[in-house]
Parts: sequence; C-alpha cells; structure tokens
Amino acid sequence: MPGEGPVAGMPPMSCIAVIDFETTGLSPAMGDRATEVAIVLVENGCVVDRFQSLMNAGVHIPAFITSLTGISNAMVAAAPDAARVMREASRFVGNAPMVAHNASFDRRFWHAELARAGGAAAQPFACTMLVSRRLYPQASSHKLGVLVDYHQLPHAGRAHRALADAEMAASLLGQIQHDLRTRHRVGQPDHALLMLLQRCAKPAVSALMAKYADV
Repeated sequence: MPGEGPVAGMPPMSCIAVIDFETTGLSPAMGDRATEVAIVLVENGCVVDRFQSLMNAGVHIPAFITSLTGISNAMVAAAPDAARVMREASRFVGNAPMVAHNASFDRRFWHAELARAGGAAAQPFACTMLVSRRLYPQASSHKLGVLVDYHQLPHAGRAHRALADAEMAASLLGQIQHDLRTRHRVGQPDHALLMLLQRCAKPAVSALMAKYADV
C-alpha cells in the first residue's frame, strides 16, 4: 500500500523514514534478495505516512523463511518487480534520513536493491537497537519485540512482516525521543543526535547527554 496517509509526494525535511525489509536471507553479498519493504514516515513523533509492498526479485524463498515471515513464493510471484518497488520506495523516502532496528541489515539491502534498480542511496541510517543499548542497558535483550514489551508499546501485527516491524520500530523511536527529552533534557533529539549516540562508547553516554541537555 504505497503512499497511504496524508502526505503526498516528497516528505517534509523534518521527517524521518523508518524502514524494514523481509528477505530471503542475511546478506545481499551472498545472493539474498528482499521480498518485502515497508517504510513509516515520522514527523515530530507522529506517523504521517506509510509505504509497503511485497516485491518480486525472481529468486526462490526457502521454506524456513516462509515459516518465519509467512511470505511464500506464490505471494511474491504475484508482486510487482523489485526494481519498480525500490524506485517507488526511493521516491517515497526522498531525502529523509533513515532509521531501522538492526540498521546494518536493512542498510545493506536498501543499498543493494536500489543499486539493482539503477538508483543510489546517500541517507544516513540510525539504529534503534544500538541507541537502545546505550539508553536501556538494563533491558534483558535489545531485540525489537523485547524492547516493545519492555516499554509497553503496542504490537503492530505479526513479527517478521515488514510493515508491522517498521511500525514497532517507529514506536520505539518515539519512545527513545521522548526519553531523551524527559530524562536527559534534550530539547531536539533529532536524527543527528541518534547518529552520535549510536557510535558513543557506553561509558561516555552521560557526558554526551549532558552536552546536548537544555540547561
């Protein structure tokens, strides 16, 4: 369902694009391909638009992936061509900076699938998993579902489907930004700060937060 919601065309500059892929495996370098992509646009903590599509990359989906995601070979056979989906997804994102949970995974597929479609990706990726490890070291795990339960956030649907996971990652992003404002007194917990925080050594997090706190 590409482009559902109130925003049409290029997203506002203040938007963040939260993305999730479902794939045939772990790495495009090993020949794995995307089977589904979903993007949730967030502006000022609110979801303002969504993009979701299955995608046909012309590759076989292993049975264990179907059991995990529910996405079958028959489903992707009837889906749009992967290159077409990626071009639409790229237009939907525009220049918005991106966020994903375990972003190194989604970034690899974003770059690989866009390159196959004749496009290029330049947006920085922030990772809600890395940020959560710095802000919530007491959580029992930093998997998306565990963090959603830890913060008592809503489950958006079946795990390991792209839109449900992107919605939950967007909720987690909202929680992170809320906690940065209320617990750490950061007035503008923007994407640039998330990028700094995810690279920050854990012992240095308090100093970084103090630097950006409104006093």
